[in-house]
Amino acid sequence: MTESLTDRRARLLGPNMSTFYDEPVHIVRGQGVHLWDADGRQYLDCYNNVPHVGHCHPRVVEAICRQAGTLNTHTRYLHEGILDYVEALTATFDSPFDTALLCCTGSEANDVALRMAQALTGKTGVIATDHTYHGNTTAVQQLSQTNPPPGGYWDSVRFVPAPDSYRPLGGAGGMPHAHAFAARVQDQIDALNATGHGFSSLILCPFFANEGFPDLPHGWLDPVQAVVRKAGGVIIADEVQPGFGRVGTHFWGHQRIGLKPDIVTLGKPMANGHPVAAVVAPSDTMKAFRTRFRYFNTFGGNPVSAAAALATLRVVQDEGLQDNARDVGAYARAGLRDLATRHQAIGDVRGSGLFFGAEMVLDKTTRTPATAYVKALANGMRRRGVLLNFLGIHYNVLKIRPPMPFSRANADQLIETLDAVMRETPLA
Repeated sequence: MTESLTDRRARLLGPNMSTFYDEPVHIVRGQGVHLWDADGRQYLDCYNNVPHVGHCHPRVVEAICRQAGTLNTHTRYLHEGILDYVEALTATFDSPFDTALLCCTGSEANDVALRMAQALTGKTGVIATDHTYHGNTTAVQQLSQTNPPPGGYWDSVRFVPAPDSYRPLGGAGGMPHAHAFAARVQDQIDALNATGHGFSSLILCPFFANEGFPDLPHGWLDPVQAVVRKAGGVIIADEVQPGFGRVGTHFWGHQRIGLKPDIVTLGKPMANGHPVAAVVAPSDTMKAFRTRFRYFNTFGGNPVSAAAALATLRVVQDEGLQDNARDVGAYARAGLRDLATRHQAIGDVRGSGLFFGAEMVLDKTTRTPATAYVKALANGMRRRGVLLNFLGIHYNVLKIRPPMPFSRANADQLIETLDAVMRETPLA
């Protein structure tokens, strides 16, 4: 009997290797905002932010090939590539961010950021939201309540309720919600100080992506910033998902919400699929880390990775992809709001730039999450050639996060297909 690809995968890679959809997709090729499976079927990619400037962008491919054909080594030798990239990268940040450490994954970046915070504060206590994800090293896995670590959580880790603009803490949105969130952070700071660990850092995604990207106004994190500063702690902004112009209005998610972090971490989309990540920080912070920790990463910042990252950044800038995200994202959200007039399951439409979606509910009055319905929608869209997924506190928010060249015509296809799938999918 011929062994299936899924069986072979399980045999060689081990069990519980997750795949998307009830019928996994066997992808063999990508170009721009499209993917093709082994049978030649084309899919509109409305999910993948890793190919940030589009699958197989020719400028990125050429940069990788050219550098791979010239030299690839590590940073214990001198090379201009990493320096050229860090200069270009830090130029997109506000002062005082002027240095960067390059590594390979967002997990590594967040792991390093936690150590930077320890170097600055001399403390070990960390606070995160209760529905976030910051990676899979031993340290950052401790920050995820959605994937509890074997053996339980360290006593130095504390959680606060994830912000939810649709069902806000205390029942009121806007700044009352912000002050309620800040009060929960203060409670956990007090708890960490009482244990003797002390408070080192608050780590969060400034777009709260995995939490369901709640609709939070500019300045919403001001009360939290005040609490953290008063306690002598450090704010780490995980920009792996909202960064590099994706939110449209700003180049970075923390700029959009008005957050002034101490450390910023980057990952997935940095080099359009080549494994590159970074920690960006002021020079004094980098100096404190380099003084207190011996850190070297064999592959971090290698010439090929640096070339891929620089090419990706230049494409974002040269092709106006941030402006495109702002325009097409607004257009697509308007399409979702129009759908909401015809489909009672759409309880809330939200997002920014090319990171948007809709929260589905069984009843708009009770706001009961339609979790099973959203999963059925994602599978229905896949069968009709559109790839997206879902997330959120109740796993009932459609997650739409396409490559940055996504067009209005692509948005039309997305909305028209979603309309058809919602019409044929029973709300139950």
